[in-house]
Amino acid sequence: MTVNTDSVVVGSVSTDPADSGPGRSASRNRMVLRRFLRQRLAVLGLVVVVLLIAVAYLGPLFYPWKYDQLDFQSFQAPPSPEHWFGTYQTGGDVFARTLRGLQKSLVIGLLGALLSTALAAVAGAFAGYFRGATDIVVRLVTDLMLVLPSFLIIAIFSTALRDGSWLLFIVLLAGFQWMITARVVRGMTQSLREREFVQAARFMGVPGWKIIVRHILPNMASLLIIDATVGVSSIILAEVGLSFFGFGVQPPDVSLGTLIAEGAGAALTNWWQFYFVSGVLVLLVLAVNLVGDGLRDALDPNSEIEGAK
Repeated sequence: MTVNTDSVVVGSVSTDPADSGPGRSASRNRMVLRRFLRQRLAVLGLVVVVLLIAVAYLGPLFYPWKYDQLDFQSFQAPPSPEHWFGTYQTGGDVFARTLRGLQKSLVIGLLGALLSTALAAVAGAFAGYFRGATDIVVRLVTDLMLVLPSFLIIAIFSTALRDGSWLLFIVLLAGFQWMITARVVRGMTQSLREREFVQAARFMGVPGWKIIVRHILPNMASLLIIDATVGVSSIILAEVGLSFFGFGVQPPDVSLGTLIAEGAGAALTNWWQFYFVSGVLVLLVLAVNLVGDGLRDALDPNSEIEGAK
């Protein structure tokens, strides 16, 4: 994932103790919220994401059909009041399975993005702060991960995934998403390491890991929030691509990727089996990206937002 460091403000958290109180933080949070709400597309994206999450988790409570339930009286039926998105060749309800697939893809995207951002933050910050052998090891691992074919590696572990270990799938996806962000964090850490507040903490005998947690990483909050948000869509797309080829979520469970693969062969005949699920995927990824763009502009005081003062 590529991160534009030009739009990230290193000093997102005040380094002056006099300016770091609760009142200062609350004032900045209100300013960020106002800047975000002025962006109509970002707000629209947030509304769509919230609605998709609500439908994914509340829909199955009210919809009469379950994702693993078959209707033997309705095979490959088009959309109808009984089956909103139609049915598959086996009689499975497309809408119910779409909700289940959306749930799984959301969980994979959110957990994968959080894990990837956390790994990038820790690796980059420790490499930039401690330097020396730590920096060399992290850079070597980062360079190695960048050249490894992620698709083939996940395919090698597909035997474990077939046992239902989708959590391992999340770890693998996150393991190939953190490297570029880690490089950015490393460079920012090297700059922050020379700041007065970090040197003062070091002279007072504060351990290095505490300085990283209390002073270094909070000053990168903007970058990490943006990276985690945009990472959700990239993780979801990676999951969809791998699941499409059978290397992701395995039956009997489903995700958006497995459903798209299942309906791809019927895209020109029984169109509802493919286009409804694909539309949900496009809508989700687009909405998440709009939220990410909005957060980037809201957190960057140098960005120009229409109506902003």
